[in-house]
Amino acid sequence: MTTTTPDAQLPEGLDDDQLAELDQLLDDMRGRAEEIPQWEFCDGALTALVCTRRAVPVEEYLPMLVGDGEAVELNADGSLPLLPAFIDAAQQQRFLALWQLRWDEVTAQLDTDVKTLEDDRTFQPEAMDMRGAIASLPEAEREELEGQEIPSFGQVWALGFMFVVENWSDDWTAPRDKEAGSWLNDALDSVVALTEDDTGKPAVCMYDENGPASTSQERVEAFGEAIWAVYDLRQLWKSLGPRQYTVIKGDVPGRNDPCSCGSGKKYKKCCGA
Repeated sequence: MTTTTPDAQLPEGLDDDQLAELDQLLDDMRGRAEEIPQWEFCDGALTALVCTRRAVPVEEYLPMLVGDGEAVELNADGSLPLLPAFIDAAQQQRFLALWQLRWDEVTAQLDTDVKTLEDDRTFQPEAMDMRGAIASLPEAEREELEGQEIPSFGQVWALGFMFVVENWSDDWTAPRDKEAGSWLNDALDSVVALTEDDTGKPAVCMYDENGPASTSQERVEAFGEAIWAVYDLRQLWKSLGPRQYTVIKGDVPGRNDPCSCGSGKKYKKCCGA
């Protein structure tokens, strides 16, 4: 499935303090722009970007994720200009530094040959069991949240993943090869399944193994299938390489014809020299 050797050392990912810092950063950004997504959504989008056939540049995807969607031009020194969502350059740089840590971790995990989900090196989405977390709260706090729509386990993460697939649809177009196209569709179907609500009978708590049941066993199995699907998507696009585009050239003037650039010279004395 992958190329990394079994004993290869994976890069350190985000620790609990860094994850909490990311949540705080996004909360602060959300105070200036309500549409800023949760980290779970961002992690789904990050994973999809790692898997995308083309290496989408940060100046293209970050404004889509936390901005108005318009790609920006890099500064003369190659740095990213300050996006409105960030309070200052330091906050943006810190977010990007934490983002890169997670990016490197996800990339290494998806390129590592693992055989079981129990392997410590296996990719694990930053998926939340919000229903389990709320069910574990004291009764008075639970009552305050009654009537609110609570996402299912992994649902927000899957929505973030599909956000990238849908917004960069050209880079996710099914290949002409039928087998590869079927492979792509089956893998995406496994991710899409997580975007749906979990309507099964609660059997386990993914927030706390000793907590009240909040997630169905069917959902747990679908989550595992989605993880393997992400491995498949990463390997599919790596094996196919970048898309090949057909370049269509216009009519080329004859050597003694007027040059198409409008100089008034003959083509052979101008652009055709």
